[in-house]
Amino acid sequence: MSLISQLMGNEILDPFLSVVNKCPVLNTPTDWKETPEAHVFIADLPGLKKEEVKVEVDSDGYLEISGERKAPEDKEAEDRDGKKSEAEKWHRVERFRGKFSRRFRLPRNAKREEIKACMADGVLTVIVPKVEEKKPEVKRVEIH
Repeated sequence: MSLISQLMGNEILDPFLSVVNKCPVLNTPTDWKETPEAHVFIADLPGLKKEEVKVEVDSDGYLEISGERKAPEDKEAEDRDGKKSEAEKWHRVERFRGKFSRRFRLPRNAKREEIKACMADGVLTVIVPKVEEKKPEVKRVEIH
């Protein structure tokens, strides 16, 4: 038995997957891009519905994306006659389960009151409009 893998029953545990599944940051890959008009956050949340995800901005200017992916439940199956049959059995669980949370410090030019979010096909997009920057006024001084 190697140090990298552990034998448990008939299943070999992958240490990389164990670390990934326990780390909410690794399980919520998020891109952040800036356009001339807004900051755009794009998070991959496959299998989640919009009701299972929260997008919040706190008074300190942090954008937080959080939620929870429920663990699969083992249950007994019933046959056509309503009799209990063998319980379902998971052989491998590699997809992330549990709570996740990502926090991003919004820049000063973010319009916090106008943030919009939408979710389609397991991808969350959060759009944070930017405050229009005022160009510094230049006053010409006449030389005498």
